[in-house]
Amino acid sequence: MRIRGWYWTACACSANKMNVSTMFSLLGQGFLTTLAIFLLTLLGSLPLGLLVMAGRRSRNMLLRGVVKTYISIMRGTPLMLQLMVVFYGPKLLLGITVPGNWRFTAVILAFVINYAAYFGEIYRGGLESIPQGQREAAQVLCYSRGQTFFRILLPQMIKRVLPSVTNEVITLVKDTSLASVIGTVEMFTRAKQIVASPQTPGMLALAAAGVFYYVFNYGVAFAMEKCEKAFAYYN
Repeated sequence: MRIRGWYWTACACSANKMNVSTMFSLLGQGFLTTLAIFLLTLLGSLPLGLLVMAGRRSRNMLLRGVVKTYISIMRGTPLMLQLMVVFYGPKLLLGITVPGNWRFTAVILAFVINYAAYFGEIYRGGLESIPQGQREAAQVLCYSRGQTFFRILLPQMIKRVLPSVTNEVITLVKDTSLASVIGTVEMFTRAKQIVASPQTPGMLALAAAGVFYYVFNYGVAFAMEKCEKAFAYYN
């Protein structure tokens, strides 16, 4: 798939003059890859962040220590390095022959475990900022721990963490370009391929990619603002 994508780009760029429609078609292909990385990362990291938060707040010292170490590694090392470790690790460290689609799978896995660490800490900060009186009131009403969390604490936590989560989500949109370090051709990589060809219309491809990113991020910010208003009830 990757070789075929590169071949198509080379063929398109070898024409006498790349027209604008061809350029946007190639950028559109890259954008679909960017969008897939973005959505799959959120689908995996947002719920996984809840487990990270639970482990970080666990009364079990061993589990809490393991989760703290994991968070420290994810926050203390570059995402680019984590991508390379996940992609090359099975072959170099374990001698495992990876399948042909491992490249994209490694991107998603690395992004998910990285962002889950950040989301877990954001969730923890939001949960611990809720007054203790909320928990005590739930106990008076004979709520179980599960009912207290899902009915009382979780909605308030979501409202409190939405601005921080929005920042992380917008950062994720831009971080998708790091997938190119292990050969995944997303939108920014596609734009660089187009610009590298002598037949391309100047810097138009990079400018168009910048517009793609800006519009995408604007849409994300708009959607998250709507979510904040929806949770404004929990003031």
